Amino acid sequence: MFKILAKINKAILPSYTKQRLDLSKATKLQMAIFGWRLYVTKRALD
Repeated sequence: MFKILAKINKAILPSYTKQRLDLSKATKLQMAIFGWRLYVTKRALD
């Protein structure tokens, strides 16, 4: 299930690491997206 979610995230959500986003200057929405992608990726690898 998480592997499918990870593929959907990769296709739809922006990648802030490729954009070199400074996390100290990120908005709450950007932090939420970053956290969600991190959570799903971690679960997909288990």
